[in-house]
Amino acid sequence: MLKYLIVGVGGFVGSVMRFWVGTLLTSKFGTRVPWGTFAVNTTGSFLIGMIVTILVARTDLSPNWRYLIPIGFIGGYTTFSAFEYDTFRSFESGDHLIALLNVVGSVVAGFICVWLGVLAGRAIEHH
Repeated sequence: MLKYLIVGVGGFVGSVMRFWVGTLLTSKFGTRVPWGTFAVNTTGSFLIGMIVTILVARTDLSPNWRYLIPIGFIGGYTTFSAFEYDTFRSFESGDHLIALLNVVGSVVAGFICVWLGVLAGRAIEHH
């Protein structure tokens, strides 16, 4: 039962952070391009690459860290469904180029961020 509580706490914090980042970027840049969702998805991709790399390398750590950070926090923080909805709204409103750029940009940048996160995790682990 404890692992569910740990996932829930991580998810709560991740969701609050997602809301904060999204609100901040929307207030600065508007809603035409979904920068908040893009930022959350790419930073979440980086974090999951780095954190999981570190947690896998450190077998002495409690499994609770996996429940808290990648499953709970990052799971609550990343916003794939919001990404899909933002893309649909752009497409439906006739902004086909924005929709296409959002899909390609998010997938490519997300992949690069996971890769960079893994490299960062490995660098941290080797020091």
